[in-house]
Amino acid sequence: MVFLRDVQRTDLPALKRLGAELDSVNLPDDERVLEQLIDKSIRSFSGRIRNPLERAYVFVLADAKHGAILGTSMIIAQHGTLEAPHVYLEVSEREHYSQTIDKHFRHTVLSIGYHYEGPTEIGGLIVGQGYRGQGKPGKQLSYVRFLFMAMHRKRFRERVLAELLPPLLPDGRSLLWEALGRKFTGLTYQEADRLSRQNKEFIKELFPQSDIYATFFPPRVQRAIGRVGAETEPVQRLLERIGFRYVERIDPFDGGPHFEAALADISLVRQYRVARLAEPALKTDFEEHLVAVERSSGKNRFRAVRTACRLDGETASLPAEARKLLGAQPGDKLHLIPFE
Repeated sequence: MVFLRDVQRTDLPALKRLGAELDSVNLPDDERVLEQLIDKSIRSFSGRIRNPLERAYVFVLADAKHGAILGTSMIIAQHGTLEAPHVYLEVSEREHYSQTIDKHFRHTVLSIGYHYEGPTEIGGLIVGQGYRGQGKPGKQLSYVRFLFMAMHRKRFRERVLAELLPPLLPDGRSLLWEALGRKFTGLTYQEADRLSRQNKEFIKELFPQSDIYATFFPPRVQRAIGRVGAETEPVQRLLERIGFRYVERIDPFDGGPHFEAALADISLVRQYRVARLAEPALKTDFEEHLVAVERSSGKNRFRAVRTACRLDGETASLPAEARKLLGAQPGDKLHLIPFE
């Protein structure tokens, strides 16, 4: 059986392995950055970062028997500040018509924009290649973020952002970056991606501040605007099922589409419940939930498990194995969302 918990410093080798697979802004293939991310997450869970909007939470999915880390995901409480704004490209449509020659055109237009008090962002979700498709690990890593946000609504912004990966070239390059970003910065996609982890000033200074007509791009690039890559389509469907929608914005680096939802409108957040653990262990099958417990001290402050659960008023019954993995005793407070 597997369970979810807050990341620890001993997880660094596992995160390095996962970071090498994803190598994204949120989970880079960079040991120094990963060490900083783990430290920030530990201080966030413990409350040592006083401002909730400056926190970032990293979750890992662990094998209970062998201790192997199967995957990871994270929440950034606020993506976009005065010092490091959230940068995006607004996607809109312009119509032009000439009566003289009776010609009518619709053009996709990109306009750079900034959020200085940005939304909460969910990201960094990756399942190790050897563990994909076994017990829906990606779904567990995705859902745990909504469970945690439901538990602590006041720590997060009213809107939640998910930046999804677009179709990329076989060598990992971005179609949009080759057509736009590289021409205005002189950097490769990988160079710009690495630099943006520390500083996005070069985007603000070097990118055109006026509208960019995508008509000038090759047809292949135009078709990719607002689309997700084939491997990301299941993530898109999952997010859409719980209330996320494409908001006509894309990432200026890779062109990945932005999906957003109001935190209060996300179906999993609306279905969040609190119950006390009942005395008898559950011995029959019931509807599955993602169930979490939280501690105010100790090494692991957060644990969650996908398990059968019987709700009866203000109490919940769990199988013995789930109780053991959670370290929960009768009467303990449980936090639950359905695992559809």
